[in-house]
Amino acid sequence: MSTQSSSRGAAAFDVRLIIALLVGVYGLVITVMGIGFTSQDDLDKADGMNINLYAGIAMLVFAGLFVLWAKVRPLQLEMTPEQQQESATEEPNQAP
Repeated sequence: MSTQSSSRGAAAFDVRLIIALLVGVYGLVITVMGIGFTSQDDLDKADGMNINLYAGIAMLVFAGLFVLWAKVRPLQLEMTPEQQQESATEEPNQAP
């Protein structure tokens, strides 16, 4: 098993991307609700402020920052001494 394939598998389950997905989907729903489905009664309850729109945009920005963070600083797995020995013995045996 190579380190490249194991790090790719670990990156697929990066909790930052899962959080970004969940917050992003919810932020998208809230933004759409704020744009298209806000009544004057809702605005009056919130003192004239479209809370759904602002909260949805903030959640989308938050999700975007999490994705950026995951791309800029990807997960790096530390190898145990046994894994280092295995990868060292596998590399010379591999054909170019």
